[in-house]
Amino acid sequence: HSVTGVTGETGVTGGSGAARLQERLQKRHQARIEDAERRREAKESRSVAEEDVQYFSRSFSRERADIEELLASCCGAERSLVTQNLEEATDRTTQLQKFLNDSLMFLTQYELRQAQAALQKLQTSLTETREGALPKKKFTFRARTKAAGKVSAAGTPPPAAASPADPGVMAVDGASEQRGFSNVRDELLIKTAEEIQKQDVLLTHLSNCRVRLIGSPSTLHLKNIDSCEILCGPVSSSVFIDQCRNSTLAFPCQQLRTHNTSDTQVYLHVTSRAIIEDCWGLSFAPFSWSYPTLEEDFAVSGLDRQRNNWREVDDFNWLAAGTPSPNWTVLPEADRKTSWDS
Repeated sequence: HSVTGVTGETGVTGGSGAARLQERLQKRHQARIEDAERRREAKESRSVAEEDVQYFSRSFSRERADIEELLASCCGAERSLVTQNLEEATDRTTQLQKFLNDSLMFLTQYELRQAQAALQKLQTSLTETREGALPKKKFTFRARTKAAGKVSAAGTPPPAAASPADPGVMAVDGASEQRGFSNVRDELLIKTAEEIQKQDVLLTHLSNCRVRLIGSPSTLHLKNIDSCEILCGPVSSSVFIDQCRNSTLAFPCQQLRTHNTSDTQVYLHVTSRAIIEDCWGLSFAPFSWSYPTLEEDFAVSGLDRQRNNWREVDDFNWLAAGTPSPNWTVLPEADRKTSWDS
């Protein structure tokens, strides 16, 4: 009887061990299935991301090549064709910037920087082609009140908006096609939507000036700016800043590239990520300037009113991951301007 009892216990024990072994095998099998599923999903996810990047790269490169071909065709062409090609190139460059903005979620920092550098080169080529194929007359500044009663050399009367106005408000001669201001000190400078809408605007060599650009330009270029306050309506594509110091700037745009700039406050609405290089002492705050037709100009620009990455700044001179760049800060709310025209 005792032997039979042991055998019975052994049989029970053996059965229980087999059950536990079977359970472990099932769990291991299930774990392998789940691991294989995770690997499959990860592979599919990588595949989709790779396909997205490949599609972006092919589409971006093809469109950039088409725009470059448009610009090349301007060489030696008739003025009417040049104007048409430049207008198309400007529109397509703006759309290419939007395509890049919409693709940010799956691009690496390297791919993003490559695309942004290509776009900047394209913008530069666009500006150089326009200046080369459609040469502008030189800047000739004078007070609006002095210009009111005169007729330009081309026989075109100055704009009706020229009277009456503050003698300190400066304007480009009515005969000039150049959009912007250059070589001015201690003045209030104003451009209206009629003058800058969908145009490239250049501000250069300004000192201690207050600038108001009311409208939606295509691009905005600032160079050699010292101790100025520059406010601009929505820029449909890019703002390029070089050699600016001790100034206050405010504008909405798709892309911001800032070089060699110091001790400057930027009130910004930007739909991509701002880029700075060789800069220090910059501070950023959300765009807060307003004027009566601002909403209309936002509509003209095509910028997303709800998408503002004003505090997303990439410093090309600071590559330490996880450590904030010492070259820029967020401007404290208590220090932000709330009244612009007082």
